[in-house]
Amino acid sequence: MKPLFITFEGGDGAGKSLQILRFKEYLETLNHKVVLTREPGSTEVGKEIRKILVEGDKDKIDETTELLLFYADRRINLTKVILPALSEGKTVISDRYNDSTIAYQYYGSNKFNDTSLMDNLYQIVAEGKKPDITFLLDVDVKIGLERSFNKAKTEQTKELRFENVDISFHERLRNGYLEIAKKEPQRFCIIDANKTIDEVSLEIIEKFNQKIKEL
Repeated sequence: MKPLFITFEGGDGAGKSLQILRFKEYLETLNHKVVLTREPGSTEVGKEIRKILVEGDKDKIDETTELLLFYADRRINLTKVILPALSEGKTVISDRYNDSTIAYQYYGSNKFNDTSLMDNLYQIVAEGKKPDITFLLDVDVKIGLERSFNKAKTEQTKELRFENVDISFHERLRNGYLEIAKKEPQRFCIIDANKTIDEVSLEIIEKFNQKIKEL
């Protein structure tokens, strides 16, 4: 099978982690060799970056510092995980990639005038490397945040830095993701993540099988 670079995107509580595992199992039935990765935090250095980015007080670093840390992690992930796996003929599924940065740091934070800095960093860090397919798990903001906080109750490490931002941030984030997807319909599959886990899994598989015919 042709190796693919597939990303999963979505706001907090969209259910990406579980759906990625289910989709990996499906791809393996099609004889894909699958590598899973995530941003931030897929490598040892990335794990340290992740602690800074997703734990603690929401105001502990400014927007530019935050942005640079995300791109540092992306460069490490791309060179150490994604590109080597693809070169070996493996399909890579990444939990977040560059669309997350645009959605969170531009649309969500509302602190940058445009995406020019992000676009330039993306060219430097990733040399324009884009996913073949991106699944956007679109979930109602209140439902997503409720899921995130309920999940955090069962975890020792609380990764709630972004969840603790006001709800208007999450509304902008959701709208931003949908705007990004509109610009690249050939790459994106928008998934209704308000549905049950099984219904979401089925929709992902159905849209994947439609999209793969176009590649």
